[in-house]
Amino acid sequence: MIATEGVSTITRNARYVAALGLAMASTVDLAVTPAGSAAEPLYRIAAQWPVGGTTGWDCLTFDAVRSRLFVTRADHIDVVDTRSGQISATIAGTAGVHAVALAPELHRGYASNGKANSVTVFDLDTLQVLREVPVSGVNPDEIVYVPGTQQILTMNGRSNNATVLDANTLATVATIALPGKPEFAVEDRHGNLFVNIETEPGGLIRIDSKTLKITATWMLTGCNSPSGIALDARHSRLFSSCDDKVLAVTDATNGRAVARISIGDHPDGAAFDSTRQLIFSSNGDGSLSIVHEDGPNHYSALAPLLTQRGARTLAFDAATRRIYSITADFGPTSAPTAAQPRPRPAILPGTARVLVMEAVQ
Repeated sequence: MIATEGVSTITRNARYVAALGLAMASTVDLAVTPAGSAAEPLYRIAAQWPVGGTTGWDCLTFDAVRSRLFVTRADHIDVVDTRSGQISATIAGTAGVHAVALAPELHRGYASNGKANSVTVFDLDTLQVLREVPVSGVNPDEIVYVPGTQQILTMNGRSNNATVLDANTLATVATIALPGKPEFAVEDRHGNLFVNIETEPGGLIRIDSKTLKITATWMLTGCNSPSGIALDARHSRLFSSCDDKVLAVTDATNGRAVARISIGDHPDGAAFDSTRQLIFSSNGDGSLSIVHEDGPNHYSALAPLLTQRGARTLAFDAATRRIYSITADFGPTSAPTAAQPRPRPAILPGTARVLVMEAVQ
């Protein structure tokens, strides 16, 4: 754990362990427990579901109503039935798809297509594509549905702005200029949308979803290129996963830096379990970092779960406490070129798989 104001080194005592419903053999300071120690992780890999193919992936989105997992796969979306672990459908024609947003009350899903600079709209019941509409920016990445205004926002990674669409008519409502490359976003109970800005040091902005104005811009000192973001709505705490093995905790009411906590390398996804007060960060180094919120200003890093290399994105099912991630087996990395200055290793055909992580107790 990185020592900064508000970071806790509280031991996992009997009262805390009992609150999680775990058996306790001894008192261990998990705030400084490294991976691979004798401490047991709170999660385990319960299953691996093959999804095949040779294409990569980006974000995962869980549909709690229909028990489905949307897996974005470059030019299509695999829809996995989480009751059987099988691919139940495929949504095709999504060039460079990054993410999926769900609007249950509208019975619609929305996918951001980075290469096509568009949004694909599909029926949530039938999974049939209804329409594809252009966005006002370049490379739409993260996509968010705001129920209070029934609007869709795409975070456009190459034009440093956000496109706002009416979720019903699909008309462009506004384009919001942003102070840098946007990453993941999360909404609170008051209509505020918080967006990580992938700069060095990182940034965090607050957008009023009613006025579509930026109401705050905060610097995340000690956090470079933040990606994943999660929210503890009860305590108004934001959790941003950063490139330099840091989880940044921010007060959502005023932008105050609350804590900096050590996590794994190459993080991307983040989630918060409000029932057990746990924060998760999925990391490309093959680990799932788990942090306990002892209180709004105090945090303990627990033993991480060793996952698999490349499993750096996640989706969380609050009802079952399951965590989903995805990875594959990889071949060699090709030499850098002008077109691909940072090439990725090749995915070995047929090895892509969803990892299903479940709480030990």
